[in-house]
Amino acid sequence: MDFSQLVKERYSVRGYKPDPIEDKKLQQVLEAARQAPTAANMQPFQLIVIHTEGRAADLRRIYDRDWFVSAPLVIVGCNIPSKAWIRDDKANYSVVDIAIVMDHLILQAAALGLGTCWIGAFNAQATRQILGLPEGVDPIVMTPLGYPDAPPRGTERKPLEQLVRYERW
Repeated sequence: MDFSQLVKERYSVRGYKPDPIEDKKLQQVLEAARQAPTAANMQPFQLIVIHTEGRAADLRRIYDRDWFVSAPLVIVGCNIPSKAWIRDDKANYSVVDIAIVMDHLILQAAALGLGTCWIGAFNAQATRQILGLPEGVDPIVMTPLGYPDAPPRGTERKPLEQLVRYERW
């Protein structure tokens, strides 16, 4: 599948088969994340891979959806602001960096026939507690990872003309 087709066909999966993820595929997904560009190549992030079996109660405290806890894995993307590049206006790029990292991870997963769903509306405090995150490490985004067991839901996108400007506002 070429990249354009991959981008168009990837969707937010909200239903997963219980089938385990082969270690080779997991490593490919994680390697894609590692190869993602980050500001000044500082890589101010950590990924936490959670095997969901036997963890439903904890995971429901983080994000209470049946399909979330049914995936065999959940990957949590954490940033480390103190290790990030900071622009001269003090903008810390760690959130941008983890977004790029997770996008690479999600696209590689789709290329391998795996499903994901970008989740930002989770309970950050429960996540910190359950994962034992130290001070200065922030959970930013997570995704279940597994074989899809739900069809795509229709997604509308704005026309390109509404999203792009040339030269000036």
